[in-house]
Amino acid sequence: MTLSPLTRRRLAIFKAHKRGYWSLWIFLVLFVVALFAEFIANDRPLVVRYEGHWFFPVLQDYSEDAFDPELMPTLADFTDPDLQREIRAKGWMVWPAIPFCYNTIVKNLPVPAPAPPSFSNLLGTDDQARDVLARVIYGFRISVLFGFTLTILSSAVGIAAGAVQGFYGGLTDLFFQRFIEIWSGMPQLYLLIILSSIITPGFWILLAFLMLFSWMGLTGLVRAEFLRGRNLDYVRAAKALGVSDVAVMWRHILPNAMVATLTFLPFTLSGSVTILASLDFLGFGLPPGSPSLGELVSQGKNNLQAPWLGITAFVVLGGVLTLLIFIGEAVRDAFDPRRTAP
Repeated sequence: MTLSPLTRRRLAIFKAHKRGYWSLWIFLVLFVVALFAEFIANDRPLVVRYEGHWFFPVLQDYSEDAFDPELMPTLADFTDPDLQREIRAKGWMVWPAIPFCYNTIVKNLPVPAPAPPSFSNLLGTDDQARDVLARVIYGFRISVLFGFTLTILSSAVGIAAGAVQGFYGGLTDLFFQRFIEIWSGMPQLYLLIILSSIITPGFWILLAFLMLFSWMGLTGLVRAEFLRGRNLDYVRAAKALGVSDVAVMWRHILPNAMVATLTFLPFTLSGSVTILASLDFLGFGLPPGSPSLGELVSQGKNNLQAPWLGITAFVVLGGVLTLLIFIGEAVRDAFDPRRTAP
């Protein structure tokens, strides 16, 4: 596929922004690693070879009697020493690099939980004896996936709303603006507290609730671009030729409006990641026990005698937001028409 000169110029400017370019690669590596968290941090073996048969506990559930008919037909607990001895006596198994899942209770700790970092738990354990590194990996994945999903959905709704406002103007724009002013004044936190008292918020419930308010972030920017673009000569010519309003908005005005919109998306993503951590910190986020960076921040606040909890939460959240901000700066420079390729 041949890239246009404009696209090549933008890519060259983005690559010349070394801080943003390397931040993108670091973020992509961390995100890809977190996507395969079950293969990196899990309390189940990756592969088990037992009496000539292959088992893949990381992908499928097995009962204990699959390895010994004398055992109970219950879900196999591969952290059980008796089951491990039985498997090793007639086969072998390969464990992940971190033999703990995000909800695994670490047994036989040398000190009461929260335990400090050690060779078994590189970042220590929290106050419920769960491995912090495993929870960070799973929590990072949930936070980034939540941020991506919220950013994409809210941006799509906000861009569509801003496009309708700016393109049609008049009473449509007037009534839409009054609606946005009223809707943006709704007390989001109080509504979320009421929602939490009725049902237990989950990933999709939180996503739907936050999307009700977050779509307004890009509406004003897109509205301004469409108000300016609808009076341009080529747009008037397209309308005079009988091109439909949807086609005019999609083909002729939206590409120009997206230039300014794309520069804001990395910053919107960082805000989406932060809002989930904030809700988890306040106790109105994901269900209790879910891997969460905000819950780790709360544990650091409640366990000042365990500084590794607060330090880990600060480094992870600060690092993720810093990478996203650097990427946003590089994207902004790449789409800036005043910038010249090196």
